[in-house]
Amino acid sequence: MADSDIPDNSMEAKERTVPPNFIRHVIEEDLRTGKYDGRVVTRFPPEPNGYLHIGHAKSICLNFGLAGEYGGTCHLRFDDTNPGKENIEFVNAIQADLRWLGFDWDRHLYFTSDYFDRLFDYAIALIKMGKAYVDSQSPDEIRQNRGTLKEPGTDSPYRNRTAAENLDLFEKMKTGDFGEGACVLRAKIDMAAPNIVMRDPALYRIRKQPHHRTEGLWCIYPMYDFAHCLSDSIEGITHSICTLEFENNRELYDWILDALNAYHPQQIEFARLNLNYTVLSKRKLITLVAKNHVSGWDDPRMPTISGLRRRGCPPEAIRNFCERIGVARRDSTVDFALLEYCIREELNKKAHRVMAVLNPLRVVIENYPEDQTETLSAVNNPEDAGMGTREIPFSKVFYIEREDFMEDPPKKFYRLAPGREVRLRYAYLVTCTDVIKDGNGNILELRCTYDPATRGGDAPDGRKVKSTLHWVSARHAIDAEVRLYDALFSVENPGAEEDFESVLNPKSVEVLTRCKVEPFLKTAAPGFRCQFERLGYFCVDTRDSSPGKPVFNRIVTLRDTWSKIQKKGKNDS
Repeated sequence: MADSDIPDNSMEAKERTVPPNFIRHVIEEDLRTGKYDGRVVTRFPPEPNGYLHIGHAKSICLNFGLAGEYGGTCHLRFDDTNPGKENIEFVNAIQADLRWLGFDWDRHLYFTSDYFDRLFDYAIALIKMGKAYVDSQSPDEIRQNRGTLKEPGTDSPYRNRTAAENLDLFEKMKTGDFGEGACVLRAKIDMAAPNIVMRDPALYRIRKQPHHRTEGLWCIYPMYDFAHCLSDSIEGITHSICTLEFENNRELYDWILDALNAYHPQQIEFARLNLNYTVLSKRKLITLVAKNHVSGWDDPRMPTISGLRRRGCPPEAIRNFCERIGVARRDSTVDFALLEYCIREELNKKAHRVMAVLNPLRVVIENYPEDQTETLSAVNNPEDAGMGTREIPFSKVFYIEREDFMEDPPKKFYRLAPGREVRLRYAYLVTCTDVIKDGNGNILELRCTYDPATRGGDAPDGRKVKSTLHWVSARHAIDAEVRLYDALFSVENPGAEEDFESVLNPKSVEVLTRCKVEPFLKTAAPGFRCQFERLGYFCVDTRDSSPGKPVFNRIVTLRDTWSKIQKKGKNDS
């Protein structure tokens, strides 16, 4: 029985049920009462200042999934209000990631910058109503005067400027008369509010930097809280779904829309995705890229969508993972093993089975004809007969994994050893007769004999062997590079470390350059996924592979290695 056929009893395999989604109940109640005239309009609003990660995938699947489930629409809207950190590369990458995940926004592609004129007019309206003012305090003074959770803030000395004065100053902010940090536009709410977010929050700040869409047209930009709720309102969003860190901001979301008597979506918060042995802070991911701890945003060790795609993770697995973890109101950490399980579950159904040897040991069958080559039939996927079979060559000399041989094996080692007979997958039973070494005692090759009557791997006399080995014919082998990826961090919660860079795993990637793979893989296209029998699931790298010289990334092992890491850490402590 091949490793791929063994039932998976690891802890993540027990995660079978789909948790409830409380947002569904909210939407169903709104549909029942006709709150939004039967409409369901959601949105996914990324800031184009980096690449999307697996945490964003949860929000993407939630927003697009709910809209699709209830016959609504989901908008893709770029929150492009911070020109110093945003660019078109990220805009394009985000759209590519969404399409790869299987989602389409149709004609509903928007940018907050589409609404800059309208947002400016809304700010003018607040000033005229006496609900916004230009504050000329320095950023440090504003911060110091905001107060604490126990003490109220202090009113700005500029809080009581007249509407006319504020309109004049705000216009000068727009025309570039002031430098960055000289002043901001603030909402006039309550500096003693228990919720610090409501203590006269900033609505506009000065940024004299070119914007990727409006170039130098604007030098003032709306703050996220001001732009977000009004963009939702302009687009007719019904359910504005965001993560829990915005729960305190909901009061401001409501205040702005109520003050302007604008159409009012409903903000709903859910728990963000946290994964062990991973960081999902965009700031930390930017640090990893900027300091060359990884090769880029699409490094296969990164939790970015592009990194997972390059590693070989199927989009269906990510969507299934996001559905399985459910939508909760309280933050928690998900075991990376569950994502690995979802990947295995998908690949087990669709991936070709092939043979590859990562650390080759040469084997010569002494009683096999010198120049003979046989063609053997191999099953492409035991889970899907429709994937058919392929032909693999067999000859006198072949490679096995070096770890599949021991000269002096322990009691429970059932693989190849002197005098022992094993089965070669799809081929013959062979027996080791001799071990060839160099002058230093290093094993160079093995000598074996084979039983010609056991073609296909079974003996006519019914004798049994305890081990089946994979192999690759030496004459027909394709040279390949294989990259074995592991956790990027060595501790379970790297984000909690004072210096998260200090807990990077020095063994997060192992590059093997002497690997041998069967000739079927010579023309495998970049992105091709397969299972190396007994070794794991692998993908042809989309960046570094070339015709006839494949580079393979390990997508996931055949077993749950992450939970083993976690258990080992607990035992060690």
